[in-house]
Amino acid sequence: MKALNIAATGMMAQELNVEVISHNVANMRTTGFKRQRAEFQDLLYDNVRRMGAITSDTGTMVPAGVQIGMGVKTAATPRVMSQGSINLTEKDLDIAIRGDGFFRIRMPDGSTAYTRAGSFELDANGLLVTVDGYQVEPGITVPNNARDLSISSEGVVEVLIDGQTQATELGQIQLARFINRSGLEAIGDNLFLETTASGTPQVSTPGDTGFGTLLQSHLEQSNVNPVTEISDLIAAQRAYEMNARIITGADEMLSATANLR
Repeated sequence: MKALNIAATGMMAQELNVEVISHNVANMRTTGFKRQRAEFQDLLYDNVRRMGAITSDTGTMVPAGVQIGMGVKTAATPRVMSQGSINLTEKDLDIAIRGDGFFRIRMPDGSTAYTRAGSFELDANGLLVTVDGYQVEPGITVPNNARDLSISSEGVVEVLIDGQTQATELGQIQLARFINRSGLEAIGDNLFLETTASGTPQVSTPGDTGFGTLLQSHLEQSNVNPVTEISDLIAAQRAYEMNARIITGADEMLSATANLR
């Protein structure tokens, strides 16, 4: 009986759906996290009677036909790249992006990763880095005798040097954007990598056409909506239960068939 295998694919699909939802909920408080959603496609069909088949010498055709579906499969788990809420942190090196764009991060192997998490620090040499010590590109170094660090909405980093009255510009933070942001590969630690699906990055200064602006002393929170996740979880649970009920029903039908005298 095909119903057993068909319902089993439905249960596996909803199990994956719950795993995606649990990952979203687990990262509700992760800075810059972008939620995922599970998307499904129907499997191949068994064409018992193909539509359009000729049924007589006069050319009459089957108007609808008979197709039996084989179940469901997971098609993708794309990320929803909507803006998360922005919260005040009162920390000078916290930076939120309002709009499109990613911070560029130099990895230890020389490659470039991308992130929306702007919780930065200074290393022992005064270099602007992530919480894992990875350099924020382009490299910006803050002198030991600097104070009153400010970051404009266009990414210009300025400080006051002891003994000077005019602010000194240290550099400008740049952003990267992608044609297909959902095509980025997540590698953990709030980092993404470029892929052939995402396209090559377009790099420019914040505030340019199509690029977001920066907000100092703020952080972007995750875009996970607890109400949406709970609603999706309940729907996934009910779908799982219905598929399990189908397996139970199919088993009872097979049992009744086996017990025929």
